[in-house]
Amino acid sequence: MSQEQRLEEQMLSQEAERRLSEQLDGAEKIDVDVQTDLLKIFQGQADGVSVTGQGLVMRGIRVQDIKLQTDSVAVNPLSAIFGQVELNHPINSTARIVLTETDINHALTSDFVRSKMQNFELNVEGEIVCLQPQEIQIHLLANGKIGFTGKVLLKEKGNARPVSFTAQVCPRTKHKPIMLENFNCTQGEGISLEVVVALMQKVKQLVNLPYFEFDDVVLRVKNMEVQKGTVTLLVDAHVRQIPASASNS
Repeated sequence: MSQEQRLEEQMLSQEAERRLSEQLDGAEKIDVDVQTDLLKIFQGQADGVSVTGQGLVMRGIRVQDIKLQTDSVAVNPLSAIFGQVELNHPINSTARIVLTETDINHALTSDFVRSKMQNFELNVEGEIVCLQPQEIQIHLLANGKIGFTGKVLLKEKGNARPVSFTAQVCPRTKHKPIMLENFNCTQGEGISLEVVVALMQKVKQLVNLPYFEFDDVVLRVKNMEVQKGTVTLLVDAHVRQIPASASNS
């Protein structure tokens, strides 16, 4: 690769890194590498983009470690020449993400996550029961499984009552989905079996969501490897657009 091409690649990489950093609340380390050359820039092409980072924080959510690699990228050549990466088409990527139990549980208390934890409705033999999440804690266990403890507010026939529960799941792998292993209500006097069954079905539905959407990124978890205190995720990501920098918003 010529020195000129290296400079073009470095320019785009630094600009993409700057724009990404502006979207973060903090980062211990971040590195972006746009894989291209001068000719491909004029053609609006790049072979790919890789991102590695540690301690990335955004909207109260902290990622311990991330490694991401995209496939080929179609970019706006004019904007690329002036040091900005603007996608002409969405791109697909794979990512390896490490999360700690502490960071996950801290994220569950963030305003962003709480805004996504909306009330849920259960259909219990034709009657609608409202379920309002109150507290959720996740436990990454040494046996490779994920434990949950939580409290919800159950609104039924004009009455509201707290319900506490515990659950344990086997994590998703490349060959099998998340399996709900057990679910127990630990508090909630007078709750009918029908409500408990409907609640179990709702929990099973939530843990098996096929994908998660985050701004211009759609994430699909392919594999989960759980160790005590940490979980490593292998994720497919569909990126619609690289976030605009604060100066351009």
